Amino acid sequence: MPAAAQNRGPRRLARTLAVAATGAAVLALPLIGATGASAATTATTATTVTTAGYANNLDGWIRESLAIMAQKGIPGTYNGIYRNVMRESSGNPNAINLWDSNAAAGTPSKGLLQTIDPTFQAYHVAGTSWDPYDPVANITAACNYAAARYGSIDNVFGAY
Repeated sequence: MPAAAQNRGPRRLARTLAVAATGAAVLALPLIGATGASAATTATTATTVTTAGYANNLDGWIRESLAIMAQKGIPGTYNGIYRNVMRESSGNPNAINLWDSNAAAGTPSKGLLQTIDPTFQAYHVAGTSWDPYDPVANITAACNYAAARYGSIDNVFGAY
């Protein structure tokens, strides 16, 4: 076997190990970064609260809505609200649908649970904002509507 061919084995092995180590390091970077980012996000979110004392994030908005719903006798659970919010707006309180039949008719769906203005106004719950983009008002009005139409937001598994 020529001398050049004999040296390829160790070099090839070293190159393979170097590539594998680099790949492992690259894979580990997002995990390290994500851990740090999650901790920073949690710390920031935990310090911001609503006037009612709930965290000013999706979890807090759902919990505040549930407290209002309990006072008003509107059924619904955290899981039912969360499931529908994620389907309708992915948790974005400023979401607006500008392409469906409601939008074509001039009444786009708005907010976390994508209510149209007439539905929001008809099912608005006293003590909440009249702004359909207000997360707590939007959740509470949508849950009030779902209770009247389907018995509870928990019974809604698609567009409603």
